Amino acid sequence: LMKGKELHNMTDEELNAKLGELKTQLFNLRFRHASGQLENPMTIASCKKDIARVNTVLRERELKRV
Repeated sequence: LMKGKELHNMTDEELNAKLGELKTQLFNLRFRHASGQLENPMTIASCKKDIARVNTVLRERELKRV
């Protein structure tokens, strides 16, 4: 679980890299869940929330530039 403060301290490039990592992680979690190998299904929800946090920070910065 990531904190908002951590995300605000990252650069745009780092955030985009993190977003890619999280999306890959979500794909792998869904795959493991479908094949019945996932211990805790709540990890999918926390991964989705992290993706949303990163997207929110990126969008805030986009709006500030305008």
